[in-house]
Amino acid sequence: MEKNFDSVVINEVQLLLAEKRTSLAAMRTGITVFVLPLTVISFLVATSKYYDVVHVWYLLLVLLIICLALIVLGSYLIIRAALKIRAYDRHIAIIKLKYSQLAEFIE
Repeated sequence: MEKNFDSVVINEVQLLLAEKRTSLAAMRTGITVFVLPLTVISFLVATSKYYDVVHVWYLLLVLLIICLALIVLGSYLIIRAALKIRAYDRHIAIIKLKYSQLAEFIE
């Protein structure tokens, strides 16, 4: 019975670690989405001598709105992933305290 219970606890920790990896992947995606507008704006600045802002202001406005939306989306993904990672770490710490004999095998 004790061995069965230990395997359930280990499986729970493995599930939490898998969820943590998923959150880390979401954070990586959020960072990528967050950095994309910086790349676009850098490209616009680098090529600014080839166009006149007065003639293409409506295109730049649309592009900047899309960049702002990407920044908001990237921030959301990063913050949500960070909060989930902290929650998973807290849950794993509780399991480590509760089952001290298994604590040496967890992280």
